[in-house]
Amino acid sequence: MGFAEDIEAFASKTERKMDLAVRKIALELFSRVILQTPVDKGRARANWQVAIGTAPDGTLELEDKSGTATISAATATAAGLRAGDVIYLVNNLPYILRLEDGYSGQAPAGMVGLAVQEFQRIAEQVGFELVQI
Repeated sequence: MGFAEDIEAFASKTERKMDLAVRKIALELFSRVILQTPVDKGRARANWQVAIGTAPDGTLELEDKSGTATISAATATAAGLRAGDVIYLVNNLPYILRLEDGYSGQAPAGMVGLAVQEFQRIAEQVGFELVQI
């Protein structure tokens, strides 16, 4: 393999790793938010919506106490995520900000803010894992 081919292979591998890193970081953050969302009937958890490029509007008439279905939907959407894309995690329920502000004893410190505080550590961990590949 010549120098040009080596550089091309390196660039391709790097691009794949960057895409994978973005997906892993997004899913870890989103999963934390979803699982830390307080649960009564599961509507708040079920209304976390993930989209690439455009933020979703509206609410969902779903319940997901465990968060499993919501995380699965997020995973399916994030499968198409590439480095440089804009990805949204949105919850349009009218009371979600009250939950984020600690209204529920189940999440007195909120959900999104806590996940964002962990971003650096999550990114470093994902980076470390990808170096091993």
